[in-house]
Amino acid sequence: MAPAPDYYEEEELESAEEEDGERSARARDSDEDTEDASETDLAKHEEEDFVEMKEQMYQDKLASLKRQLQQLQEGTLQEYQKRMKKLDQQYKERIRNADQVEKNYVKEKKAAAKEFEDKKIELKENLIAELEEKKKMIENEKLTMELTGASPSSPEHLPATPAESPAQRFEARIEDGKLYYDKRWYHKSQAIYLESKENTKISCVISSVGANEIWVRKTSDSTKMRIYLGQLQRGVFVIRRRSAT
Repeated sequence: MAPAPDYYEEEELESAEEEDGERSARARDSDEDTEDASETDLAKHEEEDFVEMKEQMYQDKLASLKRQLQQLQEGTLQEYQKRMKKLDQQYKERIRNADQVEKNYVKEKKAAAKEFEDKKIELKENLIAELEEKKKMIENEKLTMELTGASPSSPEHLPATPAESPAQRFEARIEDGKLYYDKRWYHKSQAIYLESKENTKISCVISSVGANEIWVRKTSDSTKMRIYLGQLQRGVFVIRRRSAT
């Protein structure tokens, strides 16, 4: 049998090459489709992860707020305790200031009450002294009238002694805890005679020198008397020096 012509072999070879090309093309298309599908799946997974992460962050923040609210109700929240400490300090400072103001008020009130009582006593004693002085003048005026038969309104018949004259004034003041009276200085523990309008003469010792008065102690019975500057200035009482015994 005669051999096949060469052109048949060439056709078979070309056909085989074409089939190989088609298979290669289909394989390339399949690979590209697989690669596209993988990229789509990856993007989808990343988006799902991002959404899940945001949800977790939200849940964490919500849980933290709930926990802080619970701590606030229980009084254990750190920020609450910090601010409460500051408020407590401010409150205690105001209480201390209020207490100090109250103490000063009470102290001032007591001082005012004491000053009022002292001035009330001084006023009463000064008025008593003035009334006694007027009484003495009236008695002297009446005595003069009885002795002379003259009218009590005649000025020449009024008592003329310095101690009885209503215009008689004595210099009396207190400086540095000492009494300056009738051009002499007197001090605490000094022995004196205290004379009054009734011509009484009492042996005394100056026990203390105040701001507007002196206290004297009688040597006979150790009782004390308070003599005001106004009484010394008007001559209600007269002070004389005496030798200490």
